[in-house]
Amino acid sequence: MSRRGQVKPREIVPDTRYNSDTIARIINYCMMDGRKSAATQGVYEAIDIVQRETKSDDILVTLEQALDSIKPKVEVRPRRIGGAVYQVPTPVHGRRQMSLAIRWLITSTRALSSKQYHSFGQKLASELLSALKNEGSSVNKRLEVERMADANKAFAHLRW
Repeated sequence: MSRRGQVKPREIVPDTRYNSDTIARIINYCMMDGRKSAATQGVYEAIDIVQRETKSDDILVTLEQALDSIKPKVEVRPRRIGGAVYQVPTPVHGRRQMSLAIRWLITSTRALSSKQYHSFGQKLASELLSALKNEGSSVNKRLEVERMADANKAFAHLRW
């Protein structure tokens, strides 16, 4: 329960090439040290590779499918009751699902070996393609979070 009320979500300017909020959010998550043009170049390179590999007409639909395979349905949140902390499974709602999916995608992309790939765009494309096949470390992260929620479903009645 937050003490300061609801936080208003920030308005995101859609990206220039596809006019998509999702791609703009991925670019913003990829950005390091304020280098937005470098992040944009890497994300667009990844999208071009994915489009070439999947032979997809609508890349936005393909991207949504990849992100849907990463989005978690439930997660555990700590809840303190009488001195003990319980991991309570709670459903994940829309904006947080997308935020977690993009965060896990970028984190697992950065963890890939640089020896095998020449650029960030190639690593991101590889992770997106494996997410489309329901594989890869970002999908494994979702499975791990949902497994933890399933293991703690005995505490589901403690949800607030």
